[in-house]
Amino acid sequence: MRRRSLLPILAATALPVGASAQSGWVPDRPVRLIAPFAAGGAADILARIVAEDLSPLLGQQVVVENRTGAGGAVGTESVARARPDGLTLLMASQATHGIVPNITRLSFDPATDTVPVANLAGVPAVLIVNRDLPITNFAEFAAHARARAGQLSYGSAGIGSSTHMTMALLLHMAGLDVTHVPYRGTALAMPDLLAGRIIGMTDTITSALPAIRDGRVRAIGVSSPAPLPVLPDVPPLGASVPGYEVLNWYGLAGPRGLPANIVTTLHAHMQTLLGRPAFLERLASQGAQPLPMSPEEFGTYIARDRQQWAELVRATGMTVQ
Repeated sequence: MRRRSLLPILAATALPVGASAQSGWVPDRPVRLIAPFAAGGAADILARIVAEDLSPLLGQQVVVENRTGAGGAVGTESVARARPDGLTLLMASQATHGIVPNITRLSFDPATDTVPVANLAGVPAVLIVNRDLPITNFAEFAAHARARAGQLSYGSAGIGSSTHMTMALLLHMAGLDVTHVPYRGTALAMPDLLAGRIIGMTDTITSALPAIRDGRVRAIGVSSPAPLPVLPDVPPLGASVPGYEVLNWYGLAGPRGLPANIVTTLHAHMQTLLGRPAFLERLASQGAQPLPMSPEEFGTYIARDRQQWAELVRATGMTVQ
């Protein structure tokens, strides 16, 4: 595989930060923001950050609702089937739009049954392991796994989740044989990691930081090309596995048929948030990097990401469920 062939390509140009909504669209009741993964994960955390700051701009409360299952497909489908009135939105992600359509037979297509509104941020992944293992870097992880080929397991937030695929990509590129155990969210995998029933997992920086900071798990590598400010002593995994680099993205989407004026209003409000230092600081505290794009650029970004993850599915021979 070519270096970076499975990585999303950042958008070139976004609408001006701070652009104001000109359409006059204002919701007449609370807006539901569906987070299609369990509480405590990156989608949930970022959704709650957005909901808190977006509510005053909309003049209505934005309520986060976790609808989990099938690697995010359950929550995504609930938005795809919702009325296109702006009152039901999705915290879309690399998993829901880029990965799951490649490995799961869906009764809908995120590419045509949802509308991209605004990309929010990219979040690198971090490889965490049980702190009691004699593993402090990826070389030691690889040696431990090779000595126990086929005997060890890793966790994820579910089949087709970004935590599944970022680890699958890493193991594929490193030539390691470790069994996948899916959970309904990485928070539910954490007890088994702490107990040593799984060796580790890749998780987003956002959801893994609390466990890393309080010493419950050990971080041994990040999927970014350079160390992150929030984990300055943790090296890039690409230093041990050349070419490995992953950025999980998160953004807003709505149901198919969402009127242009609602898309414009929501996008403008998101641009306003991404122009606020306090909001950017909150993202940075979670290891998230802002990725402002126009709705059209966001759509192109999603399509390219989906195609790139298809390469991994073909290369590993993953079975479509």
